[in-house]
Formats: sequence, C-alpha cells, structure tokens
Amino acid sequence: MTTAPATKALEGVRVLDMTHVQSGPSATQLLGWLGADVVKLEAPTGDITRKQLRDLPDVDSLYFTMLNCNKRSITLNTKTPRGKEILTELIRRSDVMVENFGPGAVDRMGFSWERIQEINPRIVYASIKGFGEGPYTDFKAYEVVAQAMGGSMATTGFEDGPPLATVAQIGDSGTGIHAVAGILAALYQRESTGRGQRVQVAMQHAVLNLCRVKLRDQQRLAHGPLPEYPNDDFGTEVPRSGNASGGGQPGWAVKCAPGGPNDYVYVIVQPVGWQPVTELIGRPELATDPEWATPEARLPKLGKMFQLIEEWSSTLSKWEALERLNAHNIPCGPILSTREIIEDASLAANEMVVEVEHPERGRFTTVGSPLKLSDSPVDMVNSPLLGEHNEEVYVGELGLGDEELRLLKTNGVI
Repeated sequence: MTTAPATKALEGVRVLDMTHVQSGPSATQLLGWLGADVVKLEAPTGDITRKQLRDLPDVDSLYFTMLNCNKRSITLNTKTPRGKEILTELIRRSDVMVENFGPGAVDRMGFSWERIQEINPRIVYASIKGFGEGPYTDFKAYEVVAQAMGGSMATTGFEDGPPLATVAQIGDSGTGIHAVAGILAALYQRESTGRGQRVQVAMQHAVLNLCRVKLRDQQRLAHGPLPEYPNDDFGTEVPRSGNASGGGQPGWAVKCAPGGPNDYVYVIVQPVGWQPVTELIGRPELATDPEWATPEARLPKLGKMFQLIEEWSSTLSKWEALERLNAHNIPCGPILSTREIIEDASLAANEMVVEVEHPERGRFTTVGSPLKLSDSPVDMVNSPLLGEHNEEVYVGELGLGDEELRLLKTNGVI
C-alpha cells in the first residue's frame, strides 16, 4: 500500500500579492503557509519595510523577512505602458489578487474592479483599507489609528490613566486574518458559481469585531453598573479596567517574586476554584464565610480578593505559583516576556517559534504558522530577495524572451 505524497490545502492557487508593510503581507503569508503560490509584486524599489528598522546594513530587515516567508518576489513598474500590459497578464493567470494601497490607487492604475473582472472573471480580488465607505474613507490608516477608531484604545488601560494601544497588531495582522477568511470563502463559493468576487476588509472594522465584548458591555450599562469590573464609578461609556477580564470569571495579574517587570501570573477565579484558592493562600475560612463564599459576594470586593491572592503569590516565583495553581486546576498563566517566548521549548516544539535560513542575513527567528492542518503541512521558506524570481516568472511562466527581460530592466519596467 503506497501513501500519496503530501499536498497542501491551497496547492494550485496562484496569489498575486500587491501588498506592502504589514496588513496585506500578513494575509498573503498565511495563504503561502497554506500552500498557495504567492507572487509578491513589488515596485523596483521594493516593499518599504525591506529597509525599515534594519539591524544589519544593506540586508532585508526582520520587519520584512518575518512577514514575507513562503513567497516569490518580482518587480514591476505598473505606471509604465509595458508594466500595465504585464500586470494584465499576471491578473489573467491568478486566482487571487490582494492589495492594500490607499483608496482608489489601483483604480488610478487603470485596474478598477470592473476591468479586473473583464481580464479574469474567476479572480478573487481582496482589498484591505483603513475604513469603509463614509466620512473616514480617505483617512490614512495605521495600526494604532485603527485601534483608536475601532474601540480598542478607549477600553484599554487603567481608569485613572490615558487610553492605551495594545502591541498585539490587531489593526494590521488582525485585519490580515479577516481578509484570509474572506478570500477562502470566496474561493469556496467560486467552486459552485464559477465566478470570482470582491473581498473588502477595513482595519477599523476588524478591530471593532475583535472588541465586540465591549459593545456588549456598552449596552449592559443601560441597566446599571457592570459588577464584573473593578471600577467604583460608571458613566455612560465602558470604562478602562486595567487587567480585569470583564467577563463572567474575574481575573487579574498578581505580582510574584522577585518583583521584576514580568514577574506576574494571571489568575482567574472560577466559582469552583474559590475553595482551593483559599487553601493555597492560607485563608481556608473564606471558603465558607458568607462575605466571600459566593461569586455574588465577591464581586464588590474584587480588588481585595486579588490583593489577598497577591500576598501569597508575591512570595513565589511565577513558575512556582503556576505549578501550585495548576495542581488545583485553577486557570492561570505566567506573563511571558518576549525573551521567554523566543526561548520557550514548547513553542519551538509546536513550530510556533522557528528558525529560517536567509541567503544574506543568515539564520533568523520568526513566528510559525498558527494554523495546524493534519493534511496540509507547512514548510517554512525564507522571504525572497527583491526581484529574485523575475526570470522564473517573466521568462519561465509568462514566456518573455531573455532579451526582452534585459530591456525591461534597462528601461526601468522591472
């Protein structure tokens, strides 16, 4: 009995990647991990992130390499007449086209959605923008701008402090993941309709989708204060509530020894977990004390409850606290620093922290695919050099001659 060779979920799908910076490249890299042939089309000067935040001179930055693995790179000046002709042929040969230029930029190139449909009726054309149609459409969008306008910043931080951004890139990579969901749905629908379609995702909308529980709480405010929050005062808007979970099970980050910036463990106190918590902290009488025994009794005293837990945890390292809490089946997690994450053996074993060989940089560490499919293995391939696959695509696949390729380069078309 022979075993069929391993294939990948999106094997045979050609993606024309006209994205740059982070929101678009994060989406197309996911498609590449799933097995699509992602052809990254760059201006002859390259994606701007190749040169941003460099740690080594004249080498593609980690910013670029960590967002563009599993892709091929070609260069093309789409403002030239020959460049437009070549782009037309690339669109004709692609299943998916992804771009995250400013509003109307692709249309101004001469490639409106209507024109793209004429070239290739089966193509899925995905656009990532900052905002949807309306007064914000032409605003410039960046990661934290999307957080500011999507509900994240207003509800992040402590109530006596300013609104805060999260360093989790929910505006950029979060939008990229939403775009991938739309692209895959469109490819699936194409199987029955035979037609491609337009996929549009806005960064503000993606952040809002990730903040939906805060809109839940905004509506709950109409019926009174939110008892799951540690705040004393409530106005007409959901307040910032520090490290509180704000959900049905209260949680908080409590200090551990020796008191460094990340010596904390996050603890969630479920109703069934209260009795073991009281035993761990040396206060078993609180398990039956009417003032503490029920979730309803504890809600008005969340600050005091976590203070009692912190008096216990501050005598232990976060790893000791983790071991003791887990032994009693209490949900918890240590605050892992970036160094601890990059050195975590379990993340390496799960291929979430991986090392990749780069022809100019050497070995670098990056994040692996969080999507684990039993029949679609991920082979992590280094990010491409600028225009590395020009000959492979233009000569080998589009059929251009070697002499024309030389002239295209001489004339600034590629």
